[in-house]
Amino acid sequence: MSEQLFTRLLDRSVLEISGEDARNFLQGLVSNDIEKVSEERAIYGAFLTAQGKYLHDFFITTIGSRLLLDCEASRIEDLYRRLKIYKLRSSVKIIITDAYQVLALFGTGTLTSLKLSEKAGAAKIFQNGIVYTDPRLTLAGARCILPHESIAKVISAGFSETSDDRYQRHRISLGLPDSSRDMEVEKSILLEGGFEELNGVDFKKGCYMGQELTARTKYRGLIKKRLMPVNIQGAKLSPGTVIKQNGKTVGELRSTSGDLGMAVIRLEALEKSDVLTASDTLVVPKKPKWANF
Repeated sequence: MSEQLFTRLLDRSVLEISGEDARNFLQGLVSNDIEKVSEERAIYGAFLTAQGKYLHDFFITTIGSRLLLDCEASRIEDLYRRLKIYKLRSSVKIIITDAYQVLALFGTGTLTSLKLSEKAGAAKIFQNGIVYTDPRLTLAGARCILPHESIAKVISAGFSETSDDRYQRHRISLGLPDSSRDMEVEKSILLEGGFEELNGVDFKKGCYMGQELTARTKYRGLIKKRLMPVNIQGAKLSPGTVIKQNGKTVGELRSTSGDLGMAVIRLEALEKSDVLTASDTLVVPKKPKWANF
């Protein structure tokens, strides 16, 4: 890919958290270390149930004293409500803001054009917003939280606007999860979705909601299935389609884009040479280069 592209992620919204206790408040709730966040560094993380099951994932950046969470738009009200429960008497202000648009920027030379480091999560203030190297995987490109009126500056910086589907194909080809489209709310475990390899969990930070199960899963090697990209060789398939091997259910299709998809597949099925099918369509798993399974 030689073009430098961007797309407006209309399925993302921004939650703003500020106040004297904002960092301590989030530190006890999310899977990554909030103390790493600065105007020079963004992180990826998740909010879990007390039992360690997936609820929400997000990117966290900061502008001044305000922490900005790039969240799933359709579920931001749920995240807001859940965070408010834990606010109690903390000096924390939580608001859903419509002042920003989230962009994904990708293509050869993207980080160079933006003068961003190739270090995952490297960030800088940009056009009254913030731009950062995707903290999950450098190959993904960059993400940006910008005031709506500043989007024209991205075009003037040499980026061409493209469709959301083109970005989704880029994302899926790299094996990157897309919130509840790929992770099942109150059921998925972070490490099944690659959160360890994708820098979404810090095993050295203090306690946070769901930490015990996340740590136990890692140290006892309890992962039995993984989220990964698949190539769909046949008829178009819908999310939720069951994947089988020799008549036995071994997985489920999640987000899709044409002949590409994300799927949760049992690891034991990957050890066999027998093909995988979904509604009689051949499904070929592609292990991401970054994955440790």
